[in-house]
Amino acid sequence: MQKKLPDAGGPAFYSPADAAWLLGVDLNSIHRAIRVGELRAVRRRSRVVIPAAELRRALGSGAP
Repeated sequence: MQKKLPDAGGPAFYSPADAAWLLGVDLNSIHRAIRVGELRAVRRRSRVVIPAAELRRALGSGAP
């Protein structure tokens, strides 16, 4: 029996530009939210990316 994973096939991380588009805000708002700690971001191979779980949390709460 195969179990369906809720996040199967989706990206694990999003770029700040993708996150801005998904949240419907300006890219500067994403950078500001990361800087002040409202949105968690991590470094992956010298790039700043936003974990998909963090983006789901932001989408659910209406932030940033």
